[in-house]
Amino acid sequence: MIVGTGLDLIEIDRIARLVHNKKFVSRILTASEKAVFDGLAKDRRRAEFLAGRFAAKEAYAKARGTGIGAGLSWQDIEILSDAAGRPRLKERRPTQDIVHLTITHAKDYAAAVVVIESLSGSGA
Repeated sequence: MIVGTGLDLIEIDRIARLVHNKKFVSRILTASEKAVFDGLAKDRRRAEFLAGRFAAKEAYAKARGTGIGAGLSWQDIEILSDAAGRPRLKERRPTQDIVHLTITHAKDYAAAVVVIESLSGSGA
């Protein structure tokens, strides 16, 4: 049973202006995500990565129906890639839900879609 869907679209140039703002980057990315970010050589690729993670976390918060705030923070959500490069989202709070995530980048935009599925059939 689908319990939530979320979509977010962000301008990469908006995030590119913040790539060197350590406070912003640390607010959005977990330590593991930041390690990947720090390993990227070019500012443009860093901006795409950060914009994609920003969009994915926003899309997840929308799918949960909470938004980012008191109940769910940027640091509660982590997106890492599996061995095949597919993004995987995990929330620090244990959940039995399955989270489907896709992130895409175009010249000017990064977008993410999240679908949250409950196998229990009882909803959220």
